[in-house]
Amino acid sequence: MTFLIANNITKRFAAHVALDNVSIEVPKNHIFGLLGPNGAGKTTLIRIINQITGPDEGELFLNGKPLKPEHTSIIGYLPEERGLYKKMKVGEQALYLAQLKGLKKKDAIKQLKYWFEKFDLIKWWNNKAEELSKGMQQKVQFIITIMHEPKLLIFDEPFSGFDPINANLLRDEILNLRKNGATIIFSTHNMASVEELCDDIALINKSKKILEGNVKQIRKEFKSNTFEMEFANINCDLKAQQNDNYEIIDQIKEDETTIARIKTNKLLSANELLQNMISYGEIRSFKEIIPSMNDVFISKIKQDEQSNHN
Repeated sequence: MTFLIANNITKRFAAHVALDNVSIEVPKNHIFGLLGPNGAGKTTLIRIINQITGPDEGELFLNGKPLKPEHTSIIGYLPEERGLYKKMKVGEQALYLAQLKGLKKKDAIKQLKYWFEKFDLIKWWNNKAEELSKGMQQKVQFIITIMHEPKLLIFDEPFSGFDPINANLLRDEILNLRKNGATIIFSTHNMASVEELCDDIALINKSKKILEGNVKQIRKEFKSNTFEMEFANINCDLKAQQNDNYEIIDQIKEDETTIARIKTNKLLSANELLQNMISYGEIRSFKEIIPSMNDVFISKIKQDEQSNHN
């Protein structure tokens, strides 16, 4: 089931087109990666979903209904550029913001205490925001974003500024939020996080969507018939053995072990490649190289740039 649909969204600012006929479908209870280079239009689309600004053309649907102002109560948004009131006590402003989201004071205090304990922030409750480190302030803002249990969560570079331990803490909480029924839009430049967290993605470049789909499927679609093989006691120079069926991209020898990367033509199967290689030494491992999301991102952007240039 699709939870959020954006149909043919166009947004202009004076002579600049920020979004050009962009459509996305975010499945319910999935983590959806919204990707693209700086200035691609991601933040504009996020602002439109949050109804901070409106589209010039197109329409949005949330849970099967046209997006309306009242839907803001079931959306949680953590922007990339975030900030707390520096002179205000952390607990006081978290409570204030929780009540703005519709929580009763008693329920808000209970929820906040739970999350502050979980994120090891409770001792900072009565401190001014400016007395907290950047990472601690970001944890407070993450708590404020999720505490009213929104159905749709939008995180823009949520791990920015976090050390690895706290980044893992947030990552686990994001996965728990999905497990508990939330639908999540996740905007980031960290492709490792995309592979780890996202079920689906959309890639925007220069205001246009150029790729959308399931992460695992997209990576498979971009594979290039390249394999990695580890040999023991290899008895020849593999590059001297290559032919029209396969090319040795590189061959690295370490002590008794040789690791080779081999690119085949589409007609040669993996089993046939193994049969070709088995006489050259003991094969200890064999795997197909599936491109990372970072590889896919770079490849697709370059392809799009080249297409526009031509």
